Amino acid sequence: MTLVAPLTEPPGPAGAHANAKAQPEAPLIRLRGIAKRYGSGATELLALQGLDLDVQAGELLAIMGPSGSGKSTAMNILGCLDTPTAGQYLFKGVPVQALSRDQRARLRRRHLGFVFQGFNLLARTSALENVELPLLYRGDSATARRAAALQALASVGLKGWEDHSPAELSGGQQQRVAIARAIVTEPAVVLADEPTGNLDSQRSHEIMGLLLALNRDHGITVLMVTHEPEMAAYARRMVHFSDGRLVRDVQNPRPTTRAPTAEMASAVPTAPPATEAT
Repeated sequence: MTLVAPLTEPPGPAGAHANAKAQPEAPLIRLRGIAKRYGSGATELLALQGLDLDVQAGELLAIMGPSGSGKSTAMNILGCLDTPTAGQYLFKGVPVQALSRDQRARLRRRHLGFVFQGFNLLARTSALENVELPLLYRGDSATARRAAALQALASVGLKGWEDHSPAELSGGQQQRVAIARAIVTEPAVVLADEPTGNLDSQRSHEIMGLLLALNRDHGITVLMVTHEPEMAAYARRMVHFSDGRLVRDVQNPRPTTRAPTAEMASAVPTAPPATEAT
């Protein structure tokens, strides 16, 4: 079984089914009966119990629930970082559990981007090199990597900061680098696990403004785990987990829609001063 072919548009002449009855659009992501069990016997832990979830392309979805409710386990399965004990995971109609390890890795590289609470940047490399990393794993040329990474950093307001290491950046700037790294491969989905958890309120709204813009302006599907109702309010849909089950799935009739460009105008850092040669 190959991975790339099933994740592309099916062949056939344009308009071949123009007269056919319109069919409901299949979800980008479909989970059915997903269970995840750790350990056995007296130490057995059922982290997920019969999870059903559909996610349409272009959604901005907030995943909420107390610690230990199964949110992170579900995100690890969605990100192909873990496999379910039972159930079916379809991505663009492809049964992910049937893929080999290499095929799941290819799916991650080409279709998924990740943003973590702790940024997960390489400390001794520049912002530019951190953003280039997914393209290096994908085998892109040095020229293509640099051009794409520069564009991604500029899109998150970090033009002029490309050569700075994480230690020279604020927490908000580090998370911007992490977002640039997540989008540099032009993924279909960004999985953000507590992306504002290490930030103050102002930086949190800046980061949510960026995620909102990626979703609204570029059509990237965003799945975000958060404990913060104020951040979840940016999502048009919220799902709540408890004890490994999805217990609530609601539409947000009034999502936060502050224009990110206006909100971020005073927050985008100015380029650092040029260092004079000695």
